[in-house]
Amino acid sequence: MIQVSILPRLRLLLLLLLLPLLIAGQSWGQSSYTLSGVVRASESGETLIGATVGAPDLKIGTYTNDYGFYTLSVPATGDSVEIRYVYAGYTTEVRRLLLTEDLTLDVDMGVASLEEVLIEGNSVQEQLQSTEMSVERLTMADAKILPALFGEVDIIKTLQLKPGVSSGSEGSSGIFVRGGGPDQNLVLLDNTLVYNPSHLFGFFSTFNSDAVKDVKLYKGGFPSQYGGRLSSVIDVKMNEGNKKKLSGAGGLGLIASRLTLEGPIVKDKASFMISGRRTYADLITSIINETQTDNPDWNPIPDYFFYDFNAKLNWEITPKDQLYLSGYFGRDKFKFDDSSFDFNFNWGNSNAALRWNHLFTPKLFLNTSLSFTDYQYTIENQFDIFSFNLGSRISDLSLRTDFSWTPNNRHAVRFGASGTYHRFIVGRLDAGASDESFSFESGDTYYGTELGAYISDDYDVTERLRINAGLRVSGFLSDSTLYGGLEPRFSARFALSENISLKASYARMIQYLHLVANSGASLPTDIWYPSNRNVRPQGSHQVAGGITIGIGDGWIITNEIYYKWLQNQIDFRDAANLFVNDNLDREFVFGKGWAYGNEFYIEKTKGKLTGWIGYTLAWSWRQFEGVTATGDFSVDDQINGGEPFHPRNDKRHDITVVGIYQFNKRWSVSAAWEYRTGNAVTLPVGRFFSFGPDFITNPGTIPTLVPDFVARNSFRMPAYHKLDLGVVFKMFPKWGESDLTLSAYNAYNRRNPYFIFFEPIQDVNDVFTGAQAQQVALFPIIPSLTYNFRF
Repeated sequence: MIQVSILPRLRLLLLLLLLPLLIAGQSWGQSSYTLSGVVRASESGETLIGATVGAPDLKIGTYTNDYGFYTLSVPATGDSVEIRYVYAGYTTEVRRLLLTEDLTLDVDMGVASLEEVLIEGNSVQEQLQSTEMSVERLTMADAKILPALFGEVDIIKTLQLKPGVSSGSEGSSGIFVRGGGPDQNLVLLDNTLVYNPSHLFGFFSTFNSDAVKDVKLYKGGFPSQYGGRLSSVIDVKMNEGNKKKLSGAGGLGLIASRLTLEGPIVKDKASFMISGRRTYADLITSIINETQTDNPDWNPIPDYFFYDFNAKLNWEITPKDQLYLSGYFGRDKFKFDDSSFDFNFNWGNSNAALRWNHLFTPKLFLNTSLSFTDYQYTIENQFDIFSFNLGSRISDLSLRTDFSWTPNNRHAVRFGASGTYHRFIVGRLDAGASDESFSFESGDTYYGTELGAYISDDYDVTERLRINAGLRVSGFLSDSTLYGGLEPRFSARFALSENISLKASYARMIQYLHLVANSGASLPTDIWYPSNRNVRPQGSHQVAGGITIGIGDGWIITNEIYYKWLQNQIDFRDAANLFVNDNLDREFVFGKGWAYGNEFYIEKTKGKLTGWIGYTLAWSWRQFEGVTATGDFSVDDQINGGEPFHPRNDKRHDITVVGIYQFNKRWSVSAAWEYRTGNAVTLPVGRFFSFGPDFITNPGTIPTLVPDFVARNSFRMPAYHKLDLGVVFKMFPKWGESDLTLSAYNAYNRRNPYFIFFEPIQDVNDVFTGAQAQQVALFPIIPSLTYNFRF
């Protein structure tokens, strides 16, 4: 990565922008008509993402975009054509049309009966025909039926059950994808960036499942519209709101309750959606603490709770214009106070987005969005007359424009540009005394501007060969330093037969923001830090190849291999000071990494029994040889003596088995079993006594017992495995639908290690004789009962 001028890259991008126009222009002379429209759910008016629209007799087809819009070029045959609309969980709609001109046709699809769902299942053909690989799509129906910790449905934990995705620790909602770090995941909620997608120190994600419409995870082969992270993209879409009638959903669980309301403002034209969730353990602890106020021996119980609030408005201004306003606000609050000491720890995300969709022609679609993102944490302490306040914050203001152009059935062109203005407040400390006897302030504010532009073309070269070629150019300006680069993307699908496809992909990614964290888990106190003259952007190259096989009725098998090269990876010097440090970038060391592996996946998508089995065999490495940011060598910048080592999240084996059985429309059961190799950890191989420099002059000096570490992450924690079970009983009262969900987390009570510590061993005379390793486990078997309802 070098500092560059962006202008030559922009000229190249403009040249590439014209290529699809020239290629597609060869098809303009063909006699065809354009069929376009929006596919919606009939009961709510909610648009359906990824619905299949095709003419089987003509062997042509397409999919709806993120806003339910589709366009299909139908040859002018002079005969009527059968058009089929297919979406999992909905009744297939068929239209027979005799086209004599371009036609706009909106289609409403009804929810299928249980029997129809068992027959239709998910679209195996979509996975066989698409150039996309290393992609996981999650339906809310599957996520809600799987067993969950404390009964709280968590889409991130469900994604952890897919190959190539793992958690950092027991119960954590943080994810590590193909050997990447927790900061290398681009998490989007309605096109706005979410910097910390977790609650309760990582045990729950920020996404309320009742407000979520669609989730897509990219592990590789990234489309060119995405940038800024190295390892994955998690694209979450919120529900738009019921345009037909007032409806709602909610649930009462073991630790939290939630409620969602949606309905029309103007029927079929404008609608709203609001959704809230809150835990209530603090209500119990506060009552207990109040009853003990007169007890001098009582140690107060800390109060903790979190809450989420989602809201969305959408308005169809004209048949060609749609306006969306969406927002998210969430906070975690931890409080501890007694007679002399007060401690408050608050953190959370705030997101808002205004989006405008415009249809220029049936072939050209525009989406423009203006968004604001904010993440902050604050720690407030009060002890007698002394106060101590620490906090950090990152705020973004972004403008983005995306075009989708479909000149014919062989080309689907996307292009656009984006700009983001970043503001970083790093390690802001205010300390002082109420009597003004002392005061202290520390911390820095940084600014950065991130720009990007892209183009891609999904092109059917032949009936068997389909490619997606794209280019992204990005840049970042901070601290009077400009970084930038080209990020080519390519993926291809070759159909060996109707049921077998070979796929390959390549992606270059650049990341300009870095997460300052000193633990293996994502914590609220982790700090985002920009690239500058001392800290260069991270980069990666990833290649992948695989095969997709459709077998029988509703079975699909995929196998993928991948290799990822990581440049300019960041870690910290030994004994680095990460807090109250105005020269934080001097604590960084820079190195490289690489990861490779094989991901096997088999899924059954039809019938009463559905589910999947995934197995990942993977290796991940890091190496810090002592090369500084300026290219010089320094022993102080080495880690592990400059030798390669495994990062904490390196998992050699990862197995998941998930099954869902639908007995009838009322009863269903589910099970999920996981096995993962234990985390790589650094442990002492022994201990020695250090007498210090004063021992010669003062032999009575008490020696210090020092642990002896040999190599970083050279030990493994015990393997992680558990079984979760769930039972769902649905009821159908006159006012709607409800269910009771009984789940058992860690059903066979496996004591999975969360961390390891060493406990001193002493003899009968209290003389130290050694140390015994002990492990701490968090969660035993946890049963939970949740009541859910919809009306």
